[in-house]
Amino acid sequence: MNQPPSKLSRRTLFAGVGAVGAIAATASLVPGVRPTEAPPLVPKVMPERGGGYTLSEHVKQYYKTTLV
Repeated sequence: MNQPPSKLSRRTLFAGVGAVGAIAATASLVPGVRPTEAPPLVPKVMPERGGGYTLSEHVKQYYKTTLV
């Protein structure tokens, strides 16, 4: 009564356990997705006499990049 050798050895068992542990550790580090509320949109008041240029932070940053 010879039984066929088992395909599951200690080496493959520990490799599988190690892989499952690594996946679990990685999954615990991934932040969960949390829904965020969008800030309410406040319409800007348009100038009475045309124009509409405003010196925003974006424009200030652009001006800083053009300095020589």
